[in-house]
Amino acid sequence: MTTVRRRGAAALAVSAVLGVAIASAAVPAAVAAPTPSPSPALPAGLYGTGDPTYDGVWRQSLALLAQDTAGVKPADKAVEWLTGQQCDSGGFLSYRADTAAPCAAKLPLDSNATAAAVQALAALGGQDKAVEKSVDWLTSVQNADGGWGYNPGGASDANSTSIAIGALAAAGAKPAEVTSKDGKSPYDALLTFATPCDSKERGAFVFQPKQPGIVADSTAAAVVGAKGQGLVVKAGPKDSGGTVCEPAKTIEGAAHNGAAYLATALAKTGHLLTPPMPGSTDPAEKPDYGNTADAVVALTAQGMTEQAKKPLAWLESNAADWAKESGPAAYAQLILAADAAGTDPADFGGTDLVASLNATGPEPQAEKKPAEDSGTDAGTWWFIGAFFAAAVGVGVLFGGRRKSQR
Repeated sequence: MTTVRRRGAAALAVSAVLGVAIASAAVPAAVAAPTPSPSPALPAGLYGTGDPTYDGVWRQSLALLAQDTAGVKPADKAVEWLTGQQCDSGGFLSYRADTAAPCAAKLPLDSNATAAAVQALAALGGQDKAVEKSVDWLTSVQNADGGWGYNPGGASDANSTSIAIGALAAAGAKPAEVTSKDGKSPYDALLTFATPCDSKERGAFVFQPKQPGIVADSTAAAVVGAKGQGLVVKAGPKDSGGTVCEPAKTIEGAAHNGAAYLATALAKTGHLLTPPMPGSTDPAEKPDYGNTADAVVALTAQGMTEQAKKPLAWLESNAADWAKESGPAAYAQLILAADAAGTDPADFGGTDLVASLNATGPEPQAEKKPAEDSGTDAGTWWFIGAFFAAAVGVGVLFGGRRKSQR
């Protein structure tokens, strides 16, 4: 999910709970959010300079997870900021401005932020109690159909269900065995979002059956979730089914069809498109950098590594300015795509994504040291560590910041 749509979904979900007249709390994440008022002062441990109201925990979680994936040990205060956002229940709000006060009952907890935080904290280690509390909260708000909505009580959607699967897997649980009171698993829920091959969406996963949303967004999320993986993925066994959509009654078949949809959509130009936002005076579709990055991750997880090469190359050539403008979550998305595809995020089309991400928040501690090796690679590891330290220094000067967030 791109940062813009993440903020839009959060804003609308909060508005629904507070009684603002909107069509539904369970809306696709394609609707633009109103611009919140700038925060007077941002916490020292937070990544990014924009108002964190709708994406504070989300962008922090992605930033920490991407750093860990790239071998960077985050600053203690960055991790403490994230753990300090957790509510007593174990869930997370999108952003908790006053951590000295209990989480306000009128503000809905955010399943997406909670699931992202679980994945980040589980990867960093040493946060077992926080992870366990959040997983307990997630399982307590699982819907009867086996899925999750953006907020507790909301209808299940493909994106929320998928990221919850990633959190369960990161915490060491088996998602297929996490069932609702009706005996439904998250995979049962995901299957309800898969479209038939003869439909307009041709095997893609919709956000919700009555709220299709931006299908590439929900499809990329659902393919990863269907594979039992999260924001950080490993390449799956080679999918030799090509881009043919076949009738599917299992989650494995639906995952192939979803990935085939993405591969077909990417084949011509190497990137996805997003429609103009409501109210925009420009009717032209624009390149969708965030969902293209997520599609690379999804294709890799499905074992379609060949189909992931063209969009990855397009991102390397075109996504640097987008990430610089969009901030830490965008840098993190590109780092996770590069990692999934086996590409060095420190040299991504000539951009050091890791140094750029580091520059958007508190200076990290250091590169994580590899396990001791008695072989001949010690000198190589020393060189890599020295190079990274120099790269971080350069990145501090050139790190991206959203112009509208300064």
